[in-house]
Amino acid sequence: MNVMRTAMLLAFMTALFMGIGFLIGGTGGMMIALVIAAGMNLFSYWNSDKMVLSAYHAQEVDARSAPEFYNMIRDLSANAGLPMPKVYVYDNPQPNAFATGRNPQNAAVAASTGLMQRLTHEEVAGVMAHELAHIQNRDTLTMTITATLAGAISMLGNFAFFFGGNRENNNPLGFVGVLVAMIVAPFAAMLVQMAISRTREYSADRRGAEICGNPLWLASALGKIAGAAHQIPNYEAERNPATAHMFIINPLSGERMDNLFSTHPDTGNRIAALQQMAGEFSGGASTAQFRTDRPQRTARSVPNTGWGRGSDEPRKGPWS
Repeated sequence: MNVMRTAMLLAFMTALFMGIGFLIGGTGGMMIALVIAAGMNLFSYWNSDKMVLSAYHAQEVDARSAPEFYNMIRDLSANAGLPMPKVYVYDNPQPNAFATGRNPQNAAVAASTGLMQRLTHEEVAGVMAHELAHIQNRDTLTMTITATLAGAISMLGNFAFFFGGNRENNNPLGFVGVLVAMIVAPFAAMLVQMAISRTREYSADRRGAEICGNPLWLASALGKIAGAAHQIPNYEAERNPATAHMFIINPLSGERMDNLFSTHPDTGNRIAALQQMAGEFSGGASTAQFRTDRPQRTARSVPNTGWGRGSDEPRKGPWS
């Protein structure tokens, strides 16, 4: 089903991209847009993970450089029945996390230093289980390709102002076509991008709770992350707004309403759903619970991430 949805999404976004090309340059513009869209789809398929990780200056960690965090991902992946993804940490005080990659065999998860400084071991486990759920549901490919094409459509819409709008370019609608390319098409791409993110967050919340075994861990984490994200800026996300829907909580704004224009569902609604799920778990519907018998984290456990420091203590990261 996810493969079919991804194919339908790519077809729609490609058609939208071609439509803008037609409005700008007629049949010739449409064919050029088709070639560009095909190239971007192929490039995104093979390089989406590298593009996002590079944008946030994420550094890969392993069992030696970040043993507690790495082992947590290993145990959660085993719970989910997933291959071990690559594990990254990016230096940013805003607590947040994302997953990327074209399939479960070529996936990566990334957490900010702020996430590990401000959340407990169990809360971080809930967050990373949510990200693994995106990998298992094969959301990561869809979300990264959507981000790439949505950004390109917006850029092409801006180009319409300079290169469209006259008969010499074989634009059949003239100035009206330029307006559509500049306003309607980028807006449609934005709505598709938002709708995809919003519908998949609830599913990833539920599956993530199953993976870690306790919905309240993720519920508690969402409340903390949402509160901090509204106060702590994420400058990399501001420079790459098309990637905002990939994070567990919107890193850009304090949007709280569960409406058409928010990239994520309302955090309160997500927490309520997880609390309801916790009641189901207590009634006997729980899956195997994530291991919590590890020693308490210490500053030496993850020396490169600073995990184990005071929850509100600022820290200069090693990857700045």
